[in-house]
Amino acid sequence: MPRTKGNHEARRRDVSEAVWRVLVAHGFGGLTMRAVAAELDATTGLLTHYFPAKRDLVAYALDLLERRSASRPRRAAGKGLSAVRAALLDILPLTDEATDSNRIWVSSWDAALANPELSDDYARKYAKSREKLRDLVAAAQQLGELPDGDPARIAAGAQSFVLGLVVQALFDPPAFPSHRQAELLDDYLATLNSPPSSGGDHEILS
Repeated sequence: MPRTKGNHEARRRDVSEAVWRVLVAHGFGGLTMRAVAAELDATTGLLTHYFPAKRDLVAYALDLLERRSASRPRRAAGKGLSAVRAALLDILPLTDEATDSNRIWVSSWDAALANPELSDDYARKYAKSREKLRDLVAAAQQLGELPDGDPARIAAGAQSFVLGLVVQALFDPPAFPSHRQAELLDDYLATLNSPPSSGGDHEILS
């Protein structure tokens, strides 16, 4: 039976889903031709038609992760601080889908750090994310919902906070359920409107 374009596209979708399932279950550390073939109930030889080498499989998986993350629904928000909050909530692992994506992103960091080209690409991605957040912060400042200050610095601090929260939530889900993550984010955003301390002892909230 001759191959048709429809059959080929259906097979590519099957391959994509198999790659994604391996990533969700094992991360990039467990992404191998053998693992993907097992998910497909196929031979590794079949996969060489799509991925001649392991680096091609990794590159495809990274592209798949980025496309899936970009297509994830985002929270609707107006302007100002609510938009900043919505953008940060969209990063957190608050749903099963967001948890899967974040687990895969974190598992990909090792591969990215070991590859200068990938490392530069990730640096650009995070810089672009900070730039978008910077613009949201600046809009909130114009509305008087955030105090004056360097919006780029505030955005960098917010991104650092939320990425740290992502890691904690992934390692200890019972301690960081979705409502707890949202509460901690709100606590953090509240500090941005707090006047600077004049010194002395600082109370650390747990």
